[in-house]
This record gives sequence, C-alpha cells and structure tokens, in this order.
Amino acid sequence: MDIGLQERTVIVTGASGGVGRRIATAFAAEGANVVLTYRNARDEARKVADEIGDRAVVARYDQADPDAAEALVATALEATGRVDVLVNNAVAWGDMVPFDTVPDEQWTGLIRGNVEGAIRLTRAVTPLMRAAGWGRLVHVSSSLVTDGAPGAEYYVAAKAALHGFSRSVAFSLGRDGDVLSNVAMLGLTRTATNTHIVEQVGQMYADRSPLGRLLDAAEVATAVVWLGSAANTAVNGQVVGLTGGA
Repeated sequence: MDIGLQERTVIVTGASGGVGRRIATAFAAEGANVVLTYRNARDEARKVADEIGDRAVVARYDQADPDAAEALVATALEATGRVDVLVNNAVAWGDMVPFDTVPDEQWTGLIRGNVEGAIRLTRAVTPLMRAAGWGRLVHVSSSLVTDGAPGAEYYVAAKAALHGFSRSVAFSLGRDGDVLSNVAMLGLTRTATNTHIVEQVGQMYADRSPLGRLLDAAEVATAVVWLGSAANTAVNGQVVGLTGGA
C-alpha cells in the first residue's frame, strides 16, 4: 500500500543506532529521502546510510547546540530541496542516581538539551511545512512519563514537556494545511544497543504486557512511519502508546 512517502524528505534525529536506526530504514523502505543524524557515532550513521543507499543523507547534529537546528535544515534543503517529516528521536540520558544528588549544571543541561533541541528543530521545519501545506511531526517519548522510575526524573521531565508542546503545536498548525503533530510514546523496546537493559529489567516489563513480550525496534518503527505518513490524516495532537499494551 502506498502511504504517500515517495520522494518526501524525512529528518530522523538520533538515527545512528537503536530505535532511530530502524525508523530511518523504515522510512527509506517507503521511498522517502532520509536525513539521518548522529552526534558522536559517525561510523554507525554511515552504516545506516549504506543500508539505505542513495536516498540517505548523513549529518552531525547536537541538539544541545543552539545553532544545530538551522544548520541541519539547511543541509536537508541543500540535499533534497524540502523537509516533509521530522522525527525528533535524539535524546540525552542522565545517570540513574538519586535526583537530589545531581549537580545543577547537569540536570538543567539535560532538560534544556532534550526540550529545547526538539523545540528548535520543530520551529526550524515549521515554515517549510506551512508553505507546502503538508507536514508531519513525530516526537519520540517514553512510557516512563506515565510510569515513572527512580533516577529518571529529569529525562522524564523533559519528555513530559514535549507532550504538552506537541499538543499545542497541533492546534497552531491545524489550520495551515495537512500538518500534524504527535508523540510516539515507547515502552522498553528491544534494540541492538540496549541488550544490557533488557537483560536486567526486560522480563519485568514483558510480564506487564498483554503480549507477554517486549516490542522490538522494527515493530515500533512501523508505527512511527505510519504516524509520519500521508496515510495518517486523523491522529493529531495525541500521545500514541507504542508499548504493546503494557
């Protein structure tokens, strides 16, 4: 089924590994041009690009850098002439330690990087989507926003902020054409890069799921691609749980 992504340009941040890698390759499989970003793992990003082929563009992007969003969009425009879909997937994790022991500069930096980075990049692509009368924004979040976890306070605070931001953005853009904004809220998901976490707590999360197992990155990517496609015209301003029902 054609879901309307042929020749569209998709930016996927944090695409060098984990879920981001699968999201990038899944968009490419639908015929999209994919701008995949990395912060440090350039070699891994190149491997993803090699898997995709000619429709891949690799760009370094540090969401904590105030100038990075405009530079990334400029790279996308130079390479493809357009930006149709943004998947805000890049994330900075904090140390899982008691929240009141984290120095101010660390927790404030964690929140600012995660929240302001996604907001800046959304602001940078919005004029293009308004002008085209079409666009999709998908902000990747975590079920820890609703479940909570000790040591995740600042990461969770940043992701929760994106929920409110996305909801309001949906209202701001809803009359400017077919431009939708949603949050994809992931549970613990099997990826090639989180084996150590899955080994520690995976069974506990699997036991909470109606499926009795964890989702893998490819399953989550399929849902993210649909949210970011022309096939989705009805889901807007929502937090969509991609947890297998857990």
